[in-house]
Parts: sequence; structure tokens; C-alpha cells
Amino acid sequence: MIVDDEDKLRSLLTRIIQLEGFLVREAHDLKTAKKILDKESIDVMLCDVKLPDGNGISFVQDIKTRLPGVEIIMLTAYGNIADGVQSMKNGAFDYITKGDDNEKIIPLINRAIEKVNLKNRLQQLEGQFKKNYEFENILGESNLILEAITLAKKVAQTEATVLLTGETGTGKEVFAQAIHYGSKRSAKPFVALNCSTFNNELLESELFGHKEGSFTGASKEKKGLMEEADRGTIFLDEIAEMNIGLQAKLLRVLETREFIKVGDNKSTKVDIRIIAATNKLLLHEVATGSFREDLFYRLNAFTISLPPLRDRKSDIPLLAKHFLRVYGDKINPQIKFFNREFIDSLKKHDWKGNIRELKNIIERSLIVSNGTELTTKDLPLEFSMHNTENNTLSAFDLASVEKLHIQRVLIHTKNNKSETARLLNIGLSTLYRKMEEYSLQ
Repeated sequence: MIVDDEDKLRSLLTRIIQLEGFLVREAHDLKTAKKILDKESIDVMLCDVKLPDGNGISFVQDIKTRLPGVEIIMLTAYGNIADGVQSMKNGAFDYITKGDDNEKIIPLINRAIEKVNLKNRLQQLEGQFKKNYEFENILGESNLILEAITLAKKVAQTEATVLLTGETGTGKEVFAQAIHYGSKRSAKPFVALNCSTFNNELLESELFGHKEGSFTGASKEKKGLMEEADRGTIFLDEIAEMNIGLQAKLLRVLETREFIKVGDNKSTKVDIRIIAATNKLLLHEVATGSFREDLFYRLNAFTISLPPLRDRKSDIPLLAKHFLRVYGDKINPQIKFFNREFIDSLKKHDWKGNIRELKNIIERSLIVSNGTELTTKDLPLEFSMHNTENNTLSAFDLASVEKLHIQRVLIHTKNNKSETARLLNIGLSTLYRKMEEYSLQ
């Protein structure tokens, strides 16, 4: 769109730009320009500074606030650089001298279009990324999981601190991401930290950052994850692993939304939402003195308990189909299905590792399978133990226990025979003999 009250110049610019294949709209004043912007999608605008019904420089600020995707090139009077500079400060893409820089217009428009296309592509990718973490992507039809999803959807619309509880592998981080991307903070960062992966000193530095020279190895100032998550959400997994000292600092953040970096003497303010998770019973940790009671009650403002997979076995076929679809094309494209016995075996399993374990089992089955569908032959030995009539070895037989143990160690070492023999404390030749005896590959 070209916004200029000089009819001849506006018509000339229109012809020049149309010859380059662009669709052009014309406006002789700001009122007309606003009407066009309300009706049509404009990528780039050429706008004069002085117009009959207002100032183009102020118009830039208004448009960039309302329609940040529009790139604006200002047409300034000869020698009036100040107008161009102020336009840039207000959000204009660039400026040219009116009437004297016609040869620069097309290259400038092309650069502005490149920026528009890049922003559109980024928005598209962000939209796809966010879609991956919507509540609709949490699979399950059992009452327990549906109740958890309903609670998470409700709390997502608020600013409340959330505590997610449940066994390892039940999807606590998946829920945390869904809550974040279902909230008003969805356009801002989601930062995740597992508190069990760092020692106390490093965890404090990771969370709150540090000043240069605050400890050995602190060669420069570092921004902590609390600061990185400003205006967004920070997810603190395995919160029970945080020591008492750091718990006190976290409590301060919850109460005041500020903290002190390691080695600093002044506070840093943040606007963050905290979602915490644990696989432990925090009340028990409070009773033993390893978790602060006041922090527990601040985190426990809104708790969502995620059910273990053994309590929602009706969801196993749905989850298994999902993992088969996700990993099948990458690992074993010829396999598109599994038989009924395969699913029945999955349903009989205890799933101590929950959904994460199920994912790994499907992935492993795809790797070892030689057929066109997954069958019970593709499952580890412990699954066949559930069906003793099809198993020549009793679950109480010593040979069964030995076979199962060897297979588990082989899985652990990714079929590294030497490492397996070392861990079993037997000779390599003995291992090969046992593997032949038990038909282990």
C-alpha cells in the first residue's frame, strides 16, 4: 500500500511497483489507509510523513502496535533525516527521500518482503511447535487421565503455581508444557530443569545465575534459568531433590518474584510462573525434614496427580498405536500393525516405567522384529513370563530366572557381550554357552 496525498507521485510509484509483480493499494490519507488495513492483508507500506489528516511518523507507531507484521517504509522530505530516524525508532523498516530515491524503492521493498516472509515462516513454525504441546496431544480415554487433563486445562488459564505428582514416566513434563502453551504466557519461554541432575552449587547457579568471579570457574557473568524464563514458565522437575538452602531461595521467588544471583548483592526481579513436579510424597519429605513445610504449602496450591499406566491399561492400545506410528517409519517401515496377543501381553505387564517404558518397548520391538507386524515374539522375555502355558520354563524355575537376568543385562549393555560378561562376573565363553542354551540372540 502507498499512502501519499500527491496524486502524481503516488500513481508513478504504483506503476513502478506493479511492474515488479506486486499488487498495490493506494490511499491519499490516513483515514483511507486505515480502512484498507481493516479489510485487506498488507505486507509492506510506503507512507509519507506529512498527510492531510495526520502525521505518518505517529501512524507508524500505531500500525506497528496493531499490526506488527506490516513493514513500513517512510517517504521523507529532502534532507529531513530527523523524520526518518524518528520513524525508525517508532518501528519503521527504513526510509527514503521522497522523489529522489525512486531507484532504491524496489530493492528496499524486496528486502522488506523477505523480512515479512521470514516472520510468517517463524510464526508458522511456532504454531506447529505449540500444536505439538496442546492438551489434545495427551493421549488417553480412561477416566483418570481425562480428569487430570480437565484440571490442567482449568489451571492453565490462571497464574497459579502447579504441583504435578506421579511416578517416573507418567508424563509430568508433557502436562507442564500443555499448561504453559494453554496459558496467556504461551508466546513466552518455557524453561525446564531437572533438579536431580546438578549438585547443590551448580543447581543454584543454573537457577539463579552468577556474577563473574563468584566462585572458581565463574569466568563471566551468567544469566540463570529464572531470568531466561522471565514472563514465561519455569518447570522444576524432581523438586524434592533440591536442598533446604535452595528451597528457601525458591520460596522467596514464589513470595516476591525476585532473587539474588550467586555473588551479587542486589535483587533481580522476574515475572514467572512456576510448575513443579515430583515422584516422591512431599508430605513424607516434610515429615523427615528434607523438604520445607512452608514451600510445600506454596507449591501445593494446585496439585494434579498423574495416574500410573497400570491404573489406566485401557489406554495402552491407543498409546501403542501412537508409538508405532511415530517410530515405525523411522525404524521398520514395513510394520504397520500388531496382533491381539501382542496387546494382551502389554496389558498384563506392570509398567513400573509407565509411558516411557511403553515407548521404549515399542521401539525395541520394532528393532528386533523380522515380520510384517509386531507379535509376542518381539517382546522381551519378562512379557512371556505372564503367559506360563506358552512358556516352556516356569517363572519359578532357576533356569528361567537366569535366562531373564542375562537378557536384562544384554538389553542394558545394548548387546555388548564383553560388557555383559563383566557385569555378570562370568567368562565370555560361559556367556555364549548360556545364550545358546537359552536361545538368546
